Amino acid sequence: MRTFEEYLALTEQHLTDPMPAIGAYAETLEESMKYSLLSGGKRIRPVMLLAAAEMAGGTAEEALPYASAIEFIHTYSLIHDDLPAMDDDALRRGRPTNHMVYGAGMATLAGDGLLSAAFEIMLGDMLAHQQDPEALRRRVRAADAIARGAGVRGMVAGQTADLTSESERPSAPLLTFIHENKTAAMIIGAIRAGLFLGDAEEALQNDMERYAYDLGMAFQVADDILDVVGDEKTLGKSVGQDAQNDKLTWVSMYGMEASRSRLHELTEDAVSALEKWGSSGDFFRILVRKLEKRTK
Repeated sequence: MRTFEEYLALTEQHLTDPMPAIGAYAETLEESMKYSLLSGGKRIRPVMLLAAAEMAGGTAEEALPYASAIEFIHTYSLIHDDLPAMDDDALRRGRPTNHMVYGAGMATLAGDGLLSAAFEIMLGDMLAHQQDPEALRRRVRAADAIARGAGVRGMVAGQTADLTSESERPSAPLLTFIHENKTAAMIIGAIRAGLFLGDAEEALQNDMERYAYDLGMAFQVADDILDVVGDEKTLGKSVGQDAQNDKLTWVSMYGMEASRSRLHELTEDAVSALEKWGSSGDFFRILVRKLEKRTK
């Protein structure tokens, strides 16, 4: 398997290749979409999708349309999350948020455009393989995994609970629901999509889904920690927003020490999920340990 940097370079090189052409009178929409899409970011989800496809026996190149699609969806979610009606953030990836540059209306449309483009990309790839039933089956399953992770039983449900949690009584089940859906669902979707594209065996699917869940939960706990102790310049986004917006987080509910302990526990659980996969799981072991120590 390749390194994170190699998968990242492949993602960046082809990220906008499948973007649908946008005609006259909508140039500002395209500019707004690309402003957020091309403003950097960790690209964790597309990289994991590509790596999972290769771990399962497929190729990263075959999985590229789905890697682009999931980053389009992730970017749309960030644009909408930053809107005044949501988290009202002014900084993202070290730059003014989309609505600060283009206005809330255009930012909303840019998010809408990225979401619909993601499905246009995946459907286009399916249509290109419609004469090959097996190839089509794998692609349909991959797109379904991404849609489920992003939709009303995944990320959107988590965002909804996060938005309304400010007026809800804090509870462990509510916090778990937010983390499982707002963050972990899309990470699980990315890995499941890659595994389906590579036609993974059931045992690998089961272990990698457990890994993805633990990594996704750990990722959000780390985000909660960094919102308190992180450096705004390093993070590229505002800090202290969770407390300012009365968000329910691991830190607000359990404190910093317990949050760090939970982060480490989830990391070790993710590593243990890969125990029987030997060196083929090295990429994902390295990744989750790296994410545990991230500063941005």
